Amino acid sequence: MTSPSTTTLSLVDTDPAELAVDAIVIGLHSQTGEREADAGPAGTLLLASGAESIAAAFDGKLTETLALLGATGAPGEVVKLASLGTVTAPVVAAVGLGPEPTGAAPAPETLRRAAGAVVRALAGARRVALTLPLPDDADASPALRAVAEGALLGAYRFAGYKTRPQPARREPVAEVLIAVPEAGDAGARAEIERAHAVAGAVRLSRDWVNTAPNMLRPPAFADAVAEAARAAGLGVEVLDETALAAGGYGGIIAVGQGSEAPPRLVKLTYTPAEGGNGKRVALVGKGITFDTGGISIKPAQGMWEMKSDMGGAAAVGAAMLAIAALKPAVTVTGYLPMAENMPSGTSYRPGDVITMYNGKKVEVLNTDAEGRMVLGDALARACEDGADYLFETSTLTGGQVIALGKRVAGLMGTPELCERVRAAGDAVGEPAWPMPLPDDVRKGMDSDVADISQVNAGMDRAGHMLQGGVFLREFVTDDVAWAHIDIAGPSYHSGEPTGYWTKGGTGVPLRTLVHLVEEIAAAG
Repeated sequence: MTSPSTTTLSLVDTDPAELAVDAIVIGLHSQTGEREADAGPAGTLLLASGAESIAAAFDGKLTETLALLGATGAPGEVVKLASLGTVTAPVVAAVGLGPEPTGAAPAPETLRRAAGAVVRALAGARRVALTLPLPDDADASPALRAVAEGALLGAYRFAGYKTRPQPARREPVAEVLIAVPEAGDAGARAEIERAHAVAGAVRLSRDWVNTAPNMLRPPAFADAVAEAARAAGLGVEVLDETALAAGGYGGIIAVGQGSEAPPRLVKLTYTPAEGGNGKRVALVGKGITFDTGGISIKPAQGMWEMKSDMGGAAAVGAAMLAIAALKPAVTVTGYLPMAENMPSGTSYRPGDVITMYNGKKVEVLNTDAEGRMVLGDALARACEDGADYLFETSTLTGGQVIALGKRVAGLMGTPELCERVRAAGDAVGEPAWPMPLPDDVRKGMDSDVADISQVNAGMDRAGHMLQGGVFLREFVTDDVAWAHIDIAGPSYHSGEPTGYWTKGGTGVPLRTLVHLVEEIAAAG
């Protein structure tokens, strides 16, 4: 299943009060501290820049009316009122931006979340115009990018599988107009084109994560990725179970052997014109299409969300499509190991010793630590093929959620590269936090019978997230800078929609990966 028709973006520089749209969106600040004391009673609201002509049409009573309707200006809050002919649009929607920033526009992530929230709230309208505050100087690009991405991602909706029409289900906004000082500016137009490419990739990654697991088993997932990649002009190589066995991919084969749907390894290649700047980037994403835990079976409660255990592969596969569209001057290769972790008479077992792609012997202690097995093979292959930078992302450990929650990814690897990932995540609204790889954790993974055990039996779940990173380090060669991004929490949103996140797959950390690739390409 795929999501409904994609929302489109365009730029306008017409007076917002005169735009022929179904709804006009303005930003609203809450007023706090000294400004509030100077202005009057608590709860006084401030209109964000860009809404001046709308306020004038309401004879200066717009904030008063919004306050009567319960508006507070809290971030992401949406309050709608009928314009009754005061402006061309029949509806004015105010979205909260929090306190007015001092001497600067709102942070890009504040704008991104606000745009997502208000476009989602206006589902059912065909044309919506956003008059959110955008700087009119050289710093405008991050803000415009944030608004554009937020609007497209907030409009996302998974099609689903319902057989009966849903009377209350409103179609997503079809067209979003963004008010800017100069709609013809080449830089602004480039940001809109980029937003379509990146947000379109995020939407596809969300579709893959949200697809029912019986409809996206490893062969079907590999076919879907390969088809999209070929259409985008990427090089495609798909290794089936026979090729994997012949090639020595012991980890992928072991995890996949318990399922009647055999495993796959998909390799996608983007080659820039004239060789680019000579740098090589490898992206690796975990693609467990469903994770029961295998013989070490998971509890039944919440297991249905394990359809999202391929979120890393979905992000990497879709990121490669965005990269193909953006054409950065750097070679990028994606590796997507795919398997279904099922309990059966052919499943791999605790106590098994598996020979990995790089020849290392791994003692299996817990079949529910399957992600590191398929990733070990993929990381070793990526290093063998050659890479200057290696970024791997996976829904690897519940320990990430315990340590950092549902929004912040865990980050391990080469310290300098991890810092670049952290900065990129902050820039795009996908935060990650660096974590250590302690020697005592590695020592605890020594095996009596193999080169390394799959988990630290003595520590049980202590340092669980770190155990995953320590294990993966064994499959990265010393000459490659690498970063492991554990997205167990941020890749899937179980709660109600918020900001530009809808319920289900989020697409994290696709935008971080694209940002990093563009940064490496620009560095030369």
